[in-house]
Amino acid sequence: MEGGEWVWQWQATSKEMVLSVAAIVVSFMVLIIWKNLWLKPRRIRSILEKQGIKGPKPSFPLGNLSEIKRIQSQFSNISSSSQQAEQWFHSLFPFLQHWRKQYGATFMYSTGHRQHLYVGDPKLLKELNRIKTWDLGRPTYISKPLKPLLGSGIFRVNGPHWFFQRNLIAPQFYLSKIQNMVDFMEESTREIMRKWERIIEESGGKMAEIVIDNDMKELTADIISKACFGGSYALGNQIFAKLTALQNVLAKPNVLFGFLYLRILPTKENRQIWRLQKEIEQLILKVVHHHNLQNQCRTDQNNHQQKDLLQIILENTAHEGNNSSSTPWGVLKKLNHKRETQKLIVDICKNIYFAGSDTTALLLTWILIQLSLHPQWQDRLRAEIFETFPDISPHCFHDTDKLRKMKQLSMVIQESLRLYGPGITTSREALEETKVGDMVVPKGTNILVFITAMHRDREIWGEDADEFKPERFERGVSEACKYPQAYLPFGLGSRICAGQNFAIIEAKIALILLLANFRFSVSPNYRHSPFYKLVLFPKYGAPLLVTKL
Repeated sequence: MEGGEWVWQWQATSKEMVLSVAAIVVSFMVLIIWKNLWLKPRRIRSILEKQGIKGPKPSFPLGNLSEIKRIQSQFSNISSSSQQAEQWFHSLFPFLQHWRKQYGATFMYSTGHRQHLYVGDPKLLKELNRIKTWDLGRPTYISKPLKPLLGSGIFRVNGPHWFFQRNLIAPQFYLSKIQNMVDFMEESTREIMRKWERIIEESGGKMAEIVIDNDMKELTADIISKACFGGSYALGNQIFAKLTALQNVLAKPNVLFGFLYLRILPTKENRQIWRLQKEIEQLILKVVHHHNLQNQCRTDQNNHQQKDLLQIILENTAHEGNNSSSTPWGVLKKLNHKRETQKLIVDICKNIYFAGSDTTALLLTWILIQLSLHPQWQDRLRAEIFETFPDISPHCFHDTDKLRKMKQLSMVIQESLRLYGPGITTSREALEETKVGDMVVPKGTNILVFITAMHRDREIWGEDADEFKPERFERGVSEACKYPQAYLPFGLGSRICAGQNFAIIEAKIALILLLANFRFSVSPNYRHSPFYKLVLFPKYGAPLLVTKL
């Protein structure tokens, strides 16, 4: 009996202990949930409210998501005629523009437990541009869903990881380095020209309808492959195709709001993402392998030639691994470093392939569409082209000063970036409490700037803000609008696009060659419908009538 009683008491005690531990765990989880879903958001809103920042009242636990969906549904049936009237951008994020009218240029709102600060005040933008601290970084809620596309590359990481990649990549896009890449830009553009000439000849006349957005992707993909990765365009072409496919799967408006993404579940969509991610990484590693083989085959006489970006990446990321110890622990560390180094190389290349090709291709596409809609500007640019380059012969673009002095061409590019810049938003997360001008931004606040709305704000650009008028940039950005800091085609602050000079020179060379040899007009099949898919696309493509001059 005594033994049975002892067993019974032990079982009762064990049960009480289990219940106590379970109660502690549940209490701890409730405390964490209460802190992150209620206390932290409430604290952020309280600090912003005390500084005069207003916004729609959130509800627990969805914040303002219900109101966002309600406002968006009101714009879901916008007709194509209204889009033709340049009202398409109101349908991108209508809730932002609705709240701006209600609460002013700067306001706050919530998506679930995440707190957002919308900045539409040019004076506050000026202060944001001045901040160089790492305390304002890339928001995790946006970057996390894009990890399959961008890995841990420069567009996703923060702090020292971002600083390392920025210092690695940015110097390769200085003007002195770009001068050595202009031949690649010219060569690739001439290949597209020959392709178009064949299409026109096969059509039996001097004109043919060509869907130019596909060819602009081919053009910029070829350039970035040759300039940064030493060729391997056959592999590069496959990489770009798979990046586009992956982008299409990931490109959902939910990315902007940080909705829940269950990437661990083996759904059909997730399996497709995993497959594309693996295939892209394998192709990039093939490019790296081919590049290493080419380097081994070089003679000592050729070793002094300028290194491409991939070679710079390989040398800088391999340096630490070469210094690893030969001890068992050092070998293990070296093997781990090798895996991490390989992953870093792949991720850096992903970001360069994506940003270096897609955005410039879209810039060229939107410019040619605008020039087709405004043929008088084609004539003006052609006159400037032949005045600057009377003989457009091979290798004539080495003098980049001539490109810089082409004022009309620069104005057209600037105006196209204003109206149809590929990047329509820019965002930051306060990783620590940060002071922006006189405003204190609490840690955990997500800052959002709607670039397209800023670029079309009549208070900033005048009543003709929706019109294509390159002449507004005749005296530069400072005279083009009321607040120059509101012009953000390449982002803001320390994270401004490192490759903007490369993109502008690439666009200029391509446009000079194309406009000198072809005339563009709008096809009857063209439908003007800009569409958000991580960047700003023509939803139905860009078919134009191309005439050989």
